[in-house]
Amino acid sequence: MKSRNWKDVSYLKSGSLKQKKVYKLLKTSGTLKILSDYNPLLVGTIPIEIDTENSDIDIVCEVYNFAKFEDILKENFNKYKHFKLRYKKRNIIICNFWIDSFEVEIYGTNNKSEKSDGYRHMIVESRILSLYGNDFKKKVIQLKKEGIKTEPAFARLLNLKGNPYEELLLFENYTDEEIENIKF
Repeated sequence: MKSRNWKDVSYLKSGSLKQKKVYKLLKTSGTLKILSDYNPLLVGTIPIEIDTENSDIDIVCEVYNFAKFEDILKENFNKYKHFKLRYKKRNIIICNFWIDSFEVEIYGTNNKSEKSDGYRHMIVESRILSLYGNDFKKKVIQLKKEGIKTEPAFARLLNLKGNPYEELLLFENYTDEEIENIKF
């Protein structure tokens, strides 16, 4: 399976209509450029095309100076509708705002962006989708439309027990063959 370079969002240009809109929005707003010192990665459902009408634009960032990062967020994004900034624990900052018809959520933590749960979940989910195909993808999207969050939707379809967020991360250690052999 060929791996996509998730750091380069240009793949969005040739994706779904929503992906094309998100690409244009990210470019015209300069969001990723503004965050470039923080290793920003677009994560979540939009990159892997399991988004629904209400899916937001999720960006994870690597932050070691939270005061400086907070200043950058305020300086650049508080002009947008519904700007909100909050801390979740001491080492997690979350910023939400709307650009046009899209909610943007920036999630900063003192960890490598590639090590964030958001990024890791997206990689695992992308892999599962590529192995199980379009019917599986449609089922995930349908569950999401019914109000089920992404990871619980995958867990339900794969008959995973326990915490869906933790269980999905276990797939990082599985071979493609092991994933394909899961009976659901």
